[in-house]
Amino acid sequence: MRISFRYQRKYLSTIAIGFIASLSIILLSFNHVQAQQSFQSYSVEVEEPIEMVPVEGGTMMLGSDGSSNGVEVQVDSFWMGKYEITWQQYHQFSRDVMSSLTGQNLPGAKIGVAADVISLPSPPYVDMSFGMGTEGFPAISMTHYAASMFTKWLTAKTGEFYRLPTEAEWEYACRGGISSSGEDLVSQAWYKANSDRGYQEVGTKQANSLGIYDLSGNVAEWTTDKYFENYYEKVKDLGDEPIQNPWFQPTELYPRAVRGASWMDEEGEVSCTKRRASNSNWKMLDPQLPKSLWWHTSAQFLGFRIVRPLNQPSEEEMQQYWPEEIQDY
Repeated sequence: MRISFRYQRKYLSTIAIGFIASLSIILLSFNHVQAQQSFQSYSVEVEEPIEMVPVEGGTMMLGSDGSSNGVEVQVDSFWMGKYEITWQQYHQFSRDVMSSLTGQNLPGAKIGVAADVISLPSPPYVDMSFGMGTEGFPAISMTHYAASMFTKWLTAKTGEFYRLPTEAEWEYACRGGISSSGEDLVSQAWYKANSDRGYQEVGTKQANSLGIYDLSGNVAEWTTDKYFENYYEKVKDLGDEPIQNPWFQPTELYPRAVRGASWMDEEGEVSCTKRRASNSNWKMLDPQLPKSLWWHTSAQFLGFRIVRPLNQPSEEEMQQYWPEEIQDY
């Protein structure tokens, strides 16, 4: 089944307008929610709960290989998903959006989210798990747009701000935050030699010192940054060290930054500094014209997890993490 460009555009054009209004209402409850909730582990209370782990902020040598290399950065505290987003969790997003387009309001309507403010995900033309399993397995092959829309939907549904991690946050969490003296990443990772030619159920390897699973393997993960090959040098150019919460806001569809090794990578690629750039070739197998906004059919190694900042940003800052114009995708 193919969703036309005109059909997609019709619904995508409602996102910015609908969410600007709804987020104004959401923000009224943010300060109260933040004040009431202590900085500890919790579950996002949706149909398929998402477990969140606190990551205490601090400084690290971003990009360090264990020597004196790297750039000193400061990362604020945040919660990160304990596991990669699974198929069950991703499908509840799709079901909610589809039901909203049949005249029913999303469960988050009480915080002012209208039924038609999230665009309809186009159905894939093949099984996007590629026969590797869905129950308890990480969702894969979604575009950066789709992953971003998941976080926007979750924000609307819960009244709490969720987004993709920055590259700096992802690397900081992978390294174990400020408490770690070093991580045995191979013991934590599914990679080519031990994955039996497919991704594995989340949480079946060892967690890192923060209690977060599969950061260094299983599936590579979207971040919210524009990709720069010389990323660490670009961070250094931002100012005096430590650099505060570095983030490079994307201005084009490609390339976006992806972090971590996957089940398709060699053991030597299992690293907290493993990076790759998104590429239009990831849609190579998609026969649709125009190609889907939602699926990278040739990126079976790719998934995502979510974060929630401890310090809630302003409405204007939140909007920067979500696409507003169709030409961005």
